Amino acid sequence: MKTISAADLTRTVARLCIQANRRLPPDVAAALDRARGEEPWPLAKSTLDLLWDNLELADARQLPICQDTGMACVFVELGQEVHIEGNFEQAIHEGVRQGYGEGYLRKSIVADPLRRVNTGDNTPAAITLRLVPGEDCRITVAPKGFGSENMSRLGMLKPADGVEGVKAFIVETVRLAGSNPCPPTVLGIGIGGSFDKVAALAKHALLRPLDEPNPDPFYAQLEQELLEEINSLGIGPQGFGGRTTCLGLSIETAPTHVAGLPVAVNVSCHVTRRATAVL
Repeated sequence: MKTISAADLTRTVARLCIQANRRLPPDVAAALDRARGEEPWPLAKSTLDLLWDNLELADARQLPICQDTGMACVFVELGQEVHIEGNFEQAIHEGVRQGYGEGYLRKSIVADPLRRVNTGDNTPAAITLRLVPGEDCRITVAPKGFGSENMSRLGMLKPADGVEGVKAFIVETVRLAGSNPCPPTVLGIGIGGSFDKVAALAKHALLRPLDEPNPDPFYAQLEQELLEEINSLGIGPQGFGGRTTCLGLSIETAPTHVAGLPVAVNVSCHVTRRATAVL
């Protein structure tokens, strides 16, 4: 059995908070670069070029790629043969506190949703824990800004709505969002489960690299169809028009009740951030 100390968890989370906010994942960067080369609309292309310049400057100067350094969403796949020495959740929250302080990252979390008092250190983190076989601990920090999060939607569709109903809901979500989530966007889509489960599926779907299609050919095809339909809306980068409204999307599914068809769309902007480490 492997033992991982709370101090190691804290150090790792702190490092990932800084890394995720300063450097775009390779798959998202590649998708944005490809979009720059393929975008035919001049204003849209110049906008994509500006976004690319921002990424390069952030990397060169070690600055955040977006002013909204987000809520720290921490996904942990914890091996069943791993023993955590110390308090697991406190270690992660401390890592976020240290990372956002050391990295001079904006603190955006309020302790109470209505009384709105800032916690001052971007804690607590939003922790998602999955127990998996083995003796590794895989940690992904995915800061989530709320300009895009606020454009996310959940719908409890009827089974009779079927595939076309699901597609219509997803496309409508993007159309209603318009320029608000700073397109081009990345979409995490959840289908199935329950009211709470489908939202978690959509958020987790954002962790799959854009160059990895769904392993199920049926859903891989659905992802491609949705991407084409969304990019035909003409919203374009920052809402200025063009063919690049969405860089990519990922679908995750779960079994559901015979009487239900839950769908959730978690909208993320072009700076879809994540950084991963394995302990």
